[in-house]
Amino acid sequence: MGGEPEFSITLEHLDGYAFRLSFDETTIAPLLVDEPPPLGESRGPNPSLLIAAAVANCLTASLLFCLQKARIQPTGLRASARGRLARNDQGRLRLGGIDVTLTLDPGAEGQPRLERCLGLFEDYCVVTESIRQGVPVAVRVMETGGRTLFERS
Repeated sequence: MGGEPEFSITLEHLDGYAFRLSFDETTIAPLLVDEPPPLGESRGPNPSLLIAAAVANCLTASLLFCLQKARIQPTGLRASARGRLARNDQGRLRLGGIDVTLTLDPGAEGQPRLERCLGLFEDYCVVTESIRQGVPVAVRVMETGGRTLFERS
């Protein structure tokens, strides 16, 4: 497939396990990334945190896009993600899973049109559907009041 969007980043070693992450061809400020102790000093997010953040952000943006297309203006939209590390058969740490919870208030007028978005939004999330090729990702969408609207393990 030709013409698909491309992107690039650059990592520059600073010291210890800290790196400056630059987002090439953008005006985004570089980000300090680091490993947690005992290797690093947790001066910035580590790769596992960045993956969890990317999955949560992608799902939230995908849901918001669908809701706006359906003329639903949610309030209180937020996401939280919890990652799990697990050891593989060789005893090496791997991402064992990511659980994402999205919370929103669709409003009474948005309730009838919400179902369609709940059935679609994950399919359009580039990051989550790519990560799911190797890491289980569970998703839950809840109303601000605590009622579960959607759940996929």
